[in-house]
Amino acid sequence: MSPHRTAGVLPFARTPAAPGFGVYVHWPFCAAKCPYCDFNSHVRRSAIDQPRYVAAFTRELKEAARRSKGELVTSIFFGGGTPSLMAPETVGAILEAVAENWTIAPDAEITLEANPSSVEASRFRGYRAAGVNRVSLGVQALNDPDLRRLGRLHDVAAALEAIRLAREIFPRLSFDLIYARPNQTVEAWEAELNQAIDLAADHLSLYQLTIEMGTPFFDLHKAGKLIVPDGELSADLYEATQQITAARGLPAYEISNHAVPGAESRHNLTYWRYGFYAGVGPGAHGRLKGENGARHAIANEPLPETWLKMVESWDSGAVTDEALSLEEQADELLLMGLRLTEGIDLCRWRKLAGRDIDKASEADLAHHGMIERLGPDRIRATPAGMLVLDAVVADLA
Repeated sequence: MSPHRTAGVLPFARTPAAPGFGVYVHWPFCAAKCPYCDFNSHVRRSAIDQPRYVAAFTRELKEAARRSKGELVTSIFFGGGTPSLMAPETVGAILEAVAENWTIAPDAEITLEANPSSVEASRFRGYRAAGVNRVSLGVQALNDPDLRRLGRLHDVAAALEAIRLAREIFPRLSFDLIYARPNQTVEAWEAELNQAIDLAADHLSLYQLTIEMGTPFFDLHKAGKLIVPDGELSADLYEATQQITAARGLPAYEISNHAVPGAESRHNLTYWRYGFYAGVGPGAHGRLKGENGARHAIANEPLPETWLKMVESWDSGAVTDEALSLEEQADELLLMGLRLTEGIDLCRWRKLAGRDIDKASEADLAHHGMIERLGPDRIRATPAGMLVLDAVVADLA
């Protein structure tokens, strides 16, 4: 692929807002493990003691709030796993615990990830009553053969009904699709994407299928039993994605996320704009200020039962809690911020790194069409640069 190849036109970045402060709640349980998934998710055949987990979440939230006094919560995100396996009462109790420990902004975005099975969709009204105002549906495909291949428990009919209910009940809706699937053509993806946009409210998350080590798909791929699109076809699929979503009014604001302007995920923007956030639950990550003002990277124990016992004993399930150096923070800011079409503020980067972006590296990347300046103090990756973002970040860092 030519380094000058384009993948659609990025919209000119609006003036970025402040990152905000988010609370992430990880519910680690799933009804089944998808063969492509390497997230911290677990299948349990016995019933989950939800009141016991609520008590543990409450304790960990209180400890996180102690370390983030004075923060205004602008977003709360229930991720997983499958948060829609939680009873609405569980979600409500956790939201009450957040409100007891922080001030929640009146317009806070409160998102819950859900799988579109009929049983879970029937709980939507309960989640809305509990305070959830945005739902993110794991649709993943709009044809039944690919849903079965991806290990999903729903079919297209269930997905369409879940989308209909979500649009009826929640003020905001997003749903996910995976593309670059085995045997997928550009033409088939274009038709599926246009169908998705017809169904979408204001936000779509569109992810290329990646083969992650440790998953069943990795073993199948290694054995030659799972063939995915090559680099050139993947680039064609990505380019089609950018062009169609932009033309249909949901331009990319991040590599894999598309929204009607103003409907971007505020919670995820907190991550990408390198804000602070509390992460609670098994395997959750957070970024909080330490007592000396340094940014701390916190990661929780991933095994649910072990996390539960840790929190019950010590109010925290953290297995790492490390102060990041300014150089490490600068690298994280670059890695996260260049995912966004708005790019990064170079003044903020310089304060962390203690130096300027390497002029020779920047000039070379700009010459090859990988990055561009948005005024004197803002830089972003171009559509071509987004395709090879890890390399772009490595060169600039």
